[in-house]
Amino acid sequence: MNAFIVEAKNQPGELARVAGAIGDRGVNITTGAVLGTGSTGAFGFLTNDEAGARSALQSAGISFREVEVIPVSLPDEPGMLAQAARRLADAGVNIEFAIPTGMSGGKVTVAVGVDNIAAARSAVGEMAVMA
Repeated sequence: MNAFIVEAKNQPGELARVAGAIGDRGVNITTGAVLGTGSTGAFGFLTNDEAGARSALQSAGISFREVEVIPVSLPDEPGMLAQAARRLADAGVNIEFAIPTGMSGGKVTVAVGVDNIAAARSAVGEMAVMA
């Protein structure tokens, strides 16, 4: 599974432009987050149709990058995200994207986009959600 990351100017209408290009193609954004930092910002998201999202963004001339994600299940307790992040850091894995995707039974599932999926799977071990 891949997340999409779009970097853009931090100005009115940018999210509408990106989300509109994707929605106009019938692709659903299943989760995402926007972060503005000064004059720039980023929108990271997951969709129900990666090929459709990719095509929509390309057709609209919107620059993006994709990052492979690993779903991680964490107890819904203080410090658990830090523990998972530490495991990844200790394995030399860079986190480029992280967003919650669901909760069930006292656990939260987080999609974590990384630069080395194999090392990430090994590092998080039992925390990894198997498809």
